Amino acid sequence: MPNSNVDFLYPVLALIVWTLILWLWMNATRIPAMQKAQINPDDARHPGTYSDRLPANVRSVADNYNHLHEQPTIFYALMFFTAMTGGGDNFAALLAWIYVGLRVLHSFVQILSPKVIQRFLVYLLASLTLFVMAGREVVRILL
Repeated sequence: MPNSNVDFLYPVLALIVWTLILWLWMNATRIPAMQKAQINPDDARHPGTYSDRLPANVRSVADNYNHLHEQPTIFYALMFFTAMTGGGDNFAALLAWIYVGLRVLHSFVQILSPKVIQRFLVYLLASLTLFVMAGREVVRILL
């Protein structure tokens, strides 16, 4: 068992930090690309506006940043539920680190590769890991 619920929550911090790194990466690529394409920020206030004028690699970083605010919210809630109800054992911690690793890998695949099937496979593995984590909690609570 991890030393404490605090230790168990380190994967949460890791994914938060990764999301912030993606925020930096997104702005470091998007702002120069918008300037180069002569896009007025006020004209691009709605998501997707002028995205066709930005390079695919710039859009991919922004897309991935957005993806890190979707499914991982379930991960965050599940991790806090698990920690608060005493389920933070070594296997749960391992699954959490696997999930975080797969989300980081998903970011790199989405940003650096045009192969959607590769990205989908990493996404699928991360999703299955999340299902196992949630399933373990349901079984633990019900039994």
